[in-house]
Amino acid sequence: KNRKKMGKGESDDSEDMQRKEKAKIQLKRNIGYFDGVSFIIGTIVGAGIFVSPTGVLKHSLLNVGIALIIWTASGLVSLMGSLCYAELGTSLPFSGGEYSHIKRGLGSLPAFVFIWTSTFTKPASNAARALLFAEYATQPFYGICPPPEVLKKCLALAVLWSLGILNGCSVKMAAWVQTVFTLLKMMALSVIAVGGIVLLITRQKESLARFEDLFSSEIPNASQVAEAFFQGLYAYGGWWSLNYMAEEMKNPSRNIPLTVMTAVPAVIVFYLLVNISYLTVLTPKEIVSSVAVAVTWADRVIPSVAWIIPLCVAVSIFGALNSSMFTLGRLSYAGSQSGHLPVLISMLNVHSCTPAPAMIFSTTIASIFIIPSDLIMLTNYFGFSAWLMIGLTCASLIVLRYREPHLHRPYKVFLPVPFVMVAVSFFLVSAPIVWSPNLQYIYAFLFMLGSLIIYLPFIHFKLHFAFLDKITCHLQLLLEVSPADGSAEGKCE
Repeated sequence: KNRKKMGKGESDDSEDMQRKEKAKIQLKRNIGYFDGVSFIIGTIVGAGIFVSPTGVLKHSLLNVGIALIIWTASGLVSLMGSLCYAELGTSLPFSGGEYSHIKRGLGSLPAFVFIWTSTFTKPASNAARALLFAEYATQPFYGICPPPEVLKKCLALAVLWSLGILNGCSVKMAAWVQTVFTLLKMMALSVIAVGGIVLLITRQKESLARFEDLFSSEIPNASQVAEAFFQGLYAYGGWWSLNYMAEEMKNPSRNIPLTVMTAVPAVIVFYLLVNISYLTVLTPKEIVSSVAVAVTWADRVIPSVAWIIPLCVAVSIFGALNSSMFTLGRLSYAGSQSGHLPVLISMLNVHSCTPAPAMIFSTTIASIFIIPSDLIMLTNYFGFSAWLMIGLTCASLIVLRYREPHLHRPYKVFLPVPFVMVAVSFFLVSAPIVWSPNLQYIYAFLFMLGSLIIYLPFIHFKLHFAFLDKITCHLQLLLEVSPADGSAEGKCE
């Protein structure tokens, strides 16, 4: 009898433990391998490859061979960077991407500078994407006339908040939307890529003539090659997005490296095929002079359904915006967990276990940028900061290799790779400032240093105001959110 009672008691305890585990408020591992591939491809492939892949060709002085080499080299640099991030993501599978890794490797202050700068630049980038989507979505209704600014801004705000609410309500739904829109944009790229291959085969002499002397044009100098390299790397931007969702990846030790090794090479291949397709149909001069290369290509190849390309551009921007908003919410969430942002932002919805306050926070800032859209232009001068943070992240990997040699690393990148990435990052940060010095770069640096005004009193000396706790509690009740890793019973009553 005693044994039965003991057995029953142990069973009850086990059930209680399971119930408590289910009641915990924490991010769920809902993102699988295919979701991860969709997020990376969806973030990298935006409007650029459809609208204006002219930068690389222009700075290559219309030298087709040099341009294709730069597209390949830019992709390989992005692949090396993503492999460095794969090691960090598998050994430290936390939300926050670069922020979490910089904090672990280099300390709290550099991490705070990163999140301070990102809180300004990343929502501005999302605002720019939303406005570009509105431009392409409304243009067919106005023909040659420009759409009204008010209409574009209203549509941009509607798209931002729709995606913000979607990402704040359901991770599975956000991942499903991302998968669908990534498939749509890859189908559009496939049409262009396959169309180019067919034209090469059917019009062999005429088409191949454009590729006979790839290096016949003038050879660009070092600074022009660097400018073209900048343009290529910009087109691959977004390869770092997977680490923002490492905490929500199923089996991150396996899926993070596998996802990176699938997604980034796939983008490299598609970018090369699409560029070859453009060059098959258009001359280098026509590509450089075209406002939207894919539209010009469609007018030549499929004139009866050329309208589909602007639609594909809008779809592509929408998918990139969805994944960008998803990752930005995770960055705000991670920063709040570390005490670098208000505590409310690190709370999760008690019903869906999503970082709803973080999504509201980042979406609100992006909305502010849309209203006076001139502010978005200022963020162009923060372009160097992205590569500064990539360099710091790769430096964190090197530091952790020597400082924490026994840290469990399911995947390890070849050690010279992060050293190369640090060197490339240093070059990409310093080159634009040296070649085209501008007062705005000083303002950008001052803004980054301005983070010390917040960091010293509120983070280092932990200055706190009691009235903020009351505001937090009221908002917590209103939004139905609870601190992460706490039980649902622990919320404000």
